[in-house]
Amino acid sequence: MQDKMFTAFNEQSRSFFEPMRKLNTLMLDNMEKMTQYQLESMKRYSQLGTERLRDASEIDSAEDLRDFGSRQAEVLNELSKQMLEDARAMTELSLQFKSEMEQLFAEAGEQAADKTESTAKSAEPAKATSQSSRNSGQSSGSKSSS
Repeated sequence: MQDKMFTAFNEQSRSFFEPMRKLNTLMLDNMEKMTQYQLESMKRYSQLGTERLRDASEIDSAEDLRDFGSRQAEVLNELSKQMLEDARAMTELSLQFKSEMEQLFAEAGEQAADKTESTAKSAEPAKATSQSSRNSGQSSGSKSSS
């Protein structure tokens, strides 16, 4: 009897905490992806900045300065393209996370509805049994008072 109670309690606890575990896993995975992408972006930007500083430190003549200036315009163009690409990638990661969250909440809602339905169905026979036992008790009580 106690084993069945403990087993039932463990199963209820597991089913109660399962959606939260899935949510935490999803959030952690998303945070890991976002952090990894941001670290890679930061590495690219810092390398670009370091390269520009190195190029600037190697300017020895007016011609080098002119070449550096023209290269700066190209670098800024590349930088703006990279920033747009990074923004798109972050948006895509966010949309994917949103979609996964919606799916998770939909599954949790379905599971809750199924459990409520199964609980209601299992409660109906018990309710009917208790009502029939009350009704039989009332009929026997009314017969004895006659």
